[in-house]
Amino acid sequence: SWQVLAPRNRRTILGQTDDNAKSASRTLKMSGASGSSSSGQQGSLLLMKQLKDLRKNPVEGFSAGLVDESNVFEWEIMIIGPPDTLYEGGFFNAVMKFPHSYPNEPPTLRIVSDFWHPNVYEDGRVCISILHKPGEDEYGYESAAERWLPIHTVESILLSVISMLSCPNCDSPANVEAAKEFRDNYEAFKKKCKRCVRKSQES
Repeated sequence: SWQVLAPRNRRTILGQTDDNAKSASRTLKMSGASGSSSSGQQGSLLLMKQLKDLRKNPVEGFSAGLVDESNVFEWEIMIIGPPDTLYEGGFFNAVMKFPHSYPNEPPTLRIVSDFWHPNVYEDGRVCISILHKPGEDEYGYESAAERWLPIHTVESILLSVISMLSCPNCDSPANVEAAKEFRDNYEAFKKKCKRCVRKSQES
């Protein structure tokens, strides 16, 4: 069932400190040494802690819970369209799936509601830097610091998604057609987004 989440202050997540980088490095080393079984257990414990924290201290802009209480690696998310964006007033359902290698590897996030955005594939998969596998980008578009780090949480991921709704990245889009329309025919893009909002309110 959905948790009703009240607003609280958002935290800055874009910049990472040296201490954060050291913490991420330690997490990688610890998990690598412990093997896949221990890694799965570590991921499970981390996710349970995050779920408990989110229930205790809700965050403005989304609600989150487990699809099945027996599986902590699959979450159901509701993204609330942020004010002053084309998605304002929408309630968009999504599913976040974590690998058993979490936090060494990122989860996937797929919006299952109808959605129109340059950084969301047509099948609903969200494409943002922090959900990309760790390490250097082979194409040189992103630095390693912009990609996945083990310090990221459900909260930091979803706050990045909310930021994405306000500021689409059309330079390396997941949905090329949406990016082209955003640049060349903004009114048509706006109408499609509003249609998605209305549909999300009806479902």
